[in-house]
Amino acid sequence: QNKSVTSPISLVVTAFAATPDARKTLTPQLQTNVASKLILIDLGAGKNRMGGSSLAQVYGEIGNVAPDVDDAHQLKHFFNTIQQLNKSGKILAYHDRSDGGLFTTLVEMAFAGHCGLNVDVSSLQGSVVDALYNEELGAVIQVRAEDAPAIVAQFNGLAHVVAEVTTANQIEIKQNGQVVFADTRVNLHRMWSETTYQMQKLRDNPVSAQQEYDRLLNDADRGLFAELTYNPSENIAAPYIATGARPKMAILREQGVNGHVEMAASFDRAGFAAYDVHMSDIIAGRVSLKDFAGVVACGGFSYGDVLGAGEGWAKSILFNARARDEFSAFFDRQDSFALGVCNGCQMMSNLRELIPGAAHWPHFVKNKSEQFEARLSMVEVLASPSIFFNGMAGSKMPIAVAHGEGFAEFSQTNAVNELLAQKLVTMRFIDHASTATEMYPFNPNGSPQGVTGLTSTDGRFSIMMPHPERVIRNVQNTWQRSDDTEDSAWIRMFRNARKYIA
Repeated sequence: QNKSVTSPISLVVTAFAATPDARKTLTPQLQTNVASKLILIDLGAGKNRMGGSSLAQVYGEIGNVAPDVDDAHQLKHFFNTIQQLNKSGKILAYHDRSDGGLFTTLVEMAFAGHCGLNVDVSSLQGSVVDALYNEELGAVIQVRAEDAPAIVAQFNGLAHVVAEVTTANQIEIKQNGQVVFADTRVNLHRMWSETTYQMQKLRDNPVSAQQEYDRLLNDADRGLFAELTYNPSENIAAPYIATGARPKMAILREQGVNGHVEMAASFDRAGFAAYDVHMSDIIAGRVSLKDFAGVVACGGFSYGDVLGAGEGWAKSILFNARARDEFSAFFDRQDSFALGVCNGCQMMSNLRELIPGAAHWPHFVKNKSEQFEARLSMVEVLASPSIFFNGMAGSKMPIAVAHGEGFAEFSQTNAVNELLAQKLVTMRFIDHASTATEMYPFNPNGSPQGVTGLTSTDGRFSIMMPHPERVIRNVQNTWQRSDDTEDSAWIRMFRNARKYIA
């Protein structure tokens, strides 16, 4: 029987723009360590048109007149001026005015900066409701207090100083000297997050959803931080790179692996000669691991994770005689080393029968949150024999994570305590108070005692779920210390490997 299905055609338009310098990217995070002013650039010029606004929708209305671009030259001037101010380092934070109007823009900046605000809308036209909730084109920028007058003057009467940052947990709004609104930032943040929380409870593990929602109650949460026990600018691999020798490193990948380029760049930067090695090369006998000093299994989604994360990849080795012999011989060498990251970590954990001193490695299963987790998480590097973490013990810093099956499942209930005592755990998730944690979202997968990296008994073979290769340069990282330079703290892992192989 012939059937036809008629569906509307969707037009999908995607636009891209080059970013000349990612280090100049602006965010809504307010800076609290400098005297500053928050300036509203109101491209609506005080018209405060409310049509289609979130406020109108809340009351079941549409409105009569919607915001519009009345002067294209003004819009162009706004864009060019913002670009110039950013280039000269005058803007500390930036947030567009859109859904929810100025009120939402300001409180979202306070959420990001973990601070309070004293807001004064006396200079804005119209009622306080219209001034705070219209969604005309515009933006709020944070600038240094001494720069504010000159910056306001550049916007031809469209700029207004509307707020100052405070260290208090309070958002206070005044008009003509009268307080028209006041509430705690924590309470507003909870209200802002409640819809997400209610949806998350239904979609994800409700326990994880509750933990993330309750985290907002902690006003003392300092956010991401870095406390290092070494100097990341010190290139410990430099003497070995200077010799001109570049040990061969196999950047191992399989169908679905996508982290091989960043991984190759990381080892190349540390003085290795990185070689792209596909599993098909090993299985066909075109490449032998005996020619390489080290092997790294990269992250991604080998075989789409349909056989379990990393398990299909591992079985392609365990159940293929040539591949099994290659890997067995490599691991049995006394001068070899290997690293498994994310999907490579999951794969290598399933090869533990071939890896000397790795019998204690866990099996990695679905995150407790029941979702794929991609975020920056805080970790602590622990003392261990791992060649990758030499000299890094005690350091606490953010790292990129991106996985759906990172929960470390151990065969014995007391295994984690024993491994910690034996110093075979290289890394664990911590909260913002520096405590090892199983709480979401600080621990994105819920692994016991935060365990997210392990090593073999002799330290030559290590596995970890986070992605150090994605943050070896500070320009790659969405968070960095104010004194950071070109290399991030995570480059030390790869330089340690180069020093080891010297």
